[in-house]
Amino acid sequence: MKSRKYILKTVFIITLLQISIFSQNDAVQLGSNLNPMRQQTQGALFDYSDPQAVNIKVAVWGWVKYPGKYIIPSYCNVNDLLSYAGGPTDAAHLENLRLIRTEDDSSQVIINIKYSDFMVDLKSTDLTKTLALKPNDVLLVAGEPRYYFRDYLSMGLSAISVVVSLATLIVVYIRK
Repeated sequence: MKSRKYILKTVFIITLLQISIFSQNDAVQLGSNLNPMRQQTQGALFDYSDPQAVNIKVAVWGWVKYPGKYIIPSYCNVNDLLSYAGGPTDAAHLENLRLIRTEDDSSQVIINIKYSDFMVDLKSTDLTKTLALKPNDVLLVAGEPRYYFRDYLSMGLSAISVVVSLATLIVVYIRK
């Protein structure tokens, strides 16, 4: 009788352990991203696909927060893509955006876009066509680094330290 109770208790405990183990696996997965909106699967591939729509692959290069390849719904435009990429950095030139599009005959077309144009009149049909993205489009965000006082100070101190080191070396060499 004792052995039967022992067996039942053991089976009960094992069942409870299995239930708790499986319930933990449902809540947390190894390697899962805690931010479901920015799913970085490999390298710089970001997946914002919509399971209910046709999705396309496009790329963003240049002065944005998250450059890389994006899988996005086909109804997205350049503005949406810039938002997905984390927005332009402070060094970006928004008046010099370029959209590189590969046509059906494998030729490439470069479309120049001024951000201020489509911020003022987004309902224009020409701008709507320009801003619509197609598969394999590449958005280039031009820019250049901006230097601040601390950057100039750092470069100046580096140059001064080289000069002082050389002067010290010359003085030591002459005294010998």
